[in-house]
Amino acid sequence: MAENPSDQVMNWDLTSYFPEFNGPEMVQFKTALRKDIGALLETAGSLAPLEAHNQAEWEAVFIQSEDILTRLSHLSSYTGCLTAADARNEAYLREEGALVRMWAEFSKLGVHHLRALKETPDDLFEAFAGRRAFEGARYFLSRTRREARYTMDVDREALAADLGVDGIHAWGRLYDTLSGKLEFTMEHPDGRRERLPISQCRSLMENPDRCVRRAAFEGGNAAWQTVEDVAAAAINAISGTRLTLYRYRDVPHFLDIALFQAAITQKTLDAMFEAIFSELDLSRRILRLKASTLNADRIAWYDLGAPLSLPDQKPLSWDRSKALVQTAFTRAYPALGAFTQRMYDQNWIDWEPRSGKRPGGFCTGSLLTRESRIFMTYNNTLGDVRTLAHEAGHAFHSHMLRDLRPYAEDYPMTLAESASTFGEMILTEGILGDPDVSDAQKALTLDMEVGHGAIFLMDIPVRYEFEKALYDERASGELSVSRLKELMVETQRRIFGDVLQEGAEDPYFWASKLHFYITGVTFYNFPYTFGFLLSRGLFAMFQKEGPDFLPRYEAFLRLTGSDTAENVARRSIGRDLEAPDFWVEAIRSLEAPLKQLEAILPEVLPSAKWSSG
Repeated sequence: MAENPSDQVMNWDLTSYFPEFNGPEMVQFKTALRKDIGALLETAGSLAPLEAHNQAEWEAVFIQSEDILTRLSHLSSYTGCLTAADARNEAYLREEGALVRMWAEFSKLGVHHLRALKETPDDLFEAFAGRRAFEGARYFLSRTRREARYTMDVDREALAADLGVDGIHAWGRLYDTLSGKLEFTMEHPDGRRERLPISQCRSLMENPDRCVRRAAFEGGNAAWQTVEDVAAAAINAISGTRLTLYRYRDVPHFLDIALFQAAITQKTLDAMFEAIFSELDLSRRILRLKASTLNADRIAWYDLGAPLSLPDQKPLSWDRSKALVQTAFTRAYPALGAFTQRMYDQNWIDWEPRSGKRPGGFCTGSLLTRESRIFMTYNNTLGDVRTLAHEAGHAFHSHMLRDLRPYAEDYPMTLAESASTFGEMILTEGILGDPDVSDAQKALTLDMEVGHGAIFLMDIPVRYEFEKALYDERASGELSVSRLKELMVETQRRIFGDVLQEGAEDPYFWASKLHFYITGVTFYNFPYTFGFLLSRGLFAMFQKEGPDFLPRYEAFLRLTGSDTAENVARRSIGRDLEAPDFWVEAIRSLEAPLKQLEAILPEVLPSAKWSSG
């Protein structure tokens, strides 16, 4: 009989994964998957590294690994959906723990892939990668060979995979469980008090009422303070484990892994941040304008996501949110609109606020069914509408890759975030171009666009600079709670400058930000800014060329798992990402919406004191 102990009602339909949780189909699926992983591990372990005479055997290993990856992604996506939607369900959490062990076993196959290619001469590799079975997988094989340079011997890598289950990944799971169960006391301005899941803190910090935002911020941080020692232990364990493994794998610098995962060069990353720091005045102008809307001289950390406080604002229903996204997408990009309607019709989105839901939002999918699912917590704000458009962009990206082999679908975050942000920009353009939308709504939309720009250009760099400093200091020992708080505040002050009110920083941002605790990817921050700016460049081309640009955009999406970010941009849109000029142009594209906002604000907020200079 199926184990289904939850009475939690979810919005999305997950039956295309399995008819029921731990029903006979799912149990059979898991049993076959474990068996196949074990058998293939035995086969791969018996082979010598790639040689001319054993190419067929290694071909079979790689192809069967791809099949296992497809099925494992299916099971992983399903389990991730369940645990995110109901983080208190012990059966789901046990399944998540078991899945980590299965991934650890699968990662041992990856170790054999690395062993096979590590010492392969160029001519032999070319012959192997050119085999017919690997059509469309050449880039994957090249990346595997490159990664092999930084590996330990097979036994040590296998040990690292096993220890990771109850080590680094266990710390990540602990944080997920902690954040899923954590609640905070919300003291509303009217004196009402209520206990809320921490996942609702972010949406409340996007409330138009500054008193509500401050109360949510203070209540949320009071909750994080109660678990600060656990969060500090987790972030120290995750970063410390990585640094230890890097040392044994002869990785020259901790950023080398982040660059490899992002599929970019150091030159590209440096060019982007050179542009960001040279253009900080524009970002600070945006925040000074935001402060003016609050009748304040400076902003507090809890003001970063604040919408304009306009008297005629009304909560946006879920149906209204879907309609806003659908209309904007359909008008600008019919194929995207049709795909989004399919998501609505087939119930691919879990959106309702519920106790036990994990914070944040994401898009996940199965390589087996070629379907996506979107997870978010909708709290009737324009920011939540933007989240829907963002995650729909991710889902459409996967849809564009649906006829490619799994090895050609593994795209980096740097390119993944460009599709999602492109979706946001279409939404913004649609709202601004709609004659039925009021000036107030357009002002809100413009404020959100430039406000998000400031976040991508200041908040995300804070996360990046903090994490760099964390790893530098962690190499000499663990960081205390007080040092983590101090380091976060120091970084926020350095990036934001005098536009951030003294004493209004967020010392617990290192604890409340899920991204620092993701164990599968390191430096889960700068790719967001990369994707944001890259998408602004893409969207500028779309505005200039119109529908004729869309085939190039779709070519861009389809290439994302088949080349480096630099080559994808060069091949599809003809731009050089290693040149600061590209990034400067993208940043300065925020000037136009900022000027539009400056022009419209005195009409919708005549009582504010205006200053953006």
